[in-house]
Amino acid sequence: MTTKNTDLVANFEATPPVANNAAELAGVVRTAHGSVELAAGDSTDNDIVMLAPIPSNAAVPQLFIGSDTFGGSCTFNVGLYTTAGAVKDEDAFATSVADAAGMTDVRFEAADLNTGSKKVWELAGDSSDPGGYYYVAITFDATGGTAGSLNWNINYVVN
Repeated sequence: MTTKNTDLVANFEATPPVANNAAELAGVVRTAHGSVELAAGDSTDNDIVMLAPIPSNAAVPQLFIGSDTFGGSCTFNVGLYTTAGAVKDEDAFATSVADAAGMTDVRFEAADLNTGSKKVWELAGDSSDPGGYYYVAITFDATGGTAGSLNWNINYVVN
């Protein structure tokens, strides 16, 4: 029988103890959540809905999205944009999510499991933390064309 310590345990047991990344142990979980009513013209191909600003140094362990039926063959990506509106990674979290779903965690739909502790700036593809915020956004990649509700709940961890 073997026992494997994760870095969190090894750091805790070290003498002297080694501080763990607060996003991985004892960090503060915050939430950005809400609902927006989309008009019929808001869910066409390449339309963008900026959901919430998230600090660049935050980790995002959960990202729930839910929506009404937007019609057609509506799908959308979930990704990151700068606060100036420039795309960083349109589908950093999820690709071609179908509408008409209850609140579903899409955090790892497109992202690798090993990105769970990565900071938003890393998920955005930057080589260092620029500070500030990124927008989590959905970008429609197939037209819906029907009005409806879009809901989100983004849990993120900061120091």
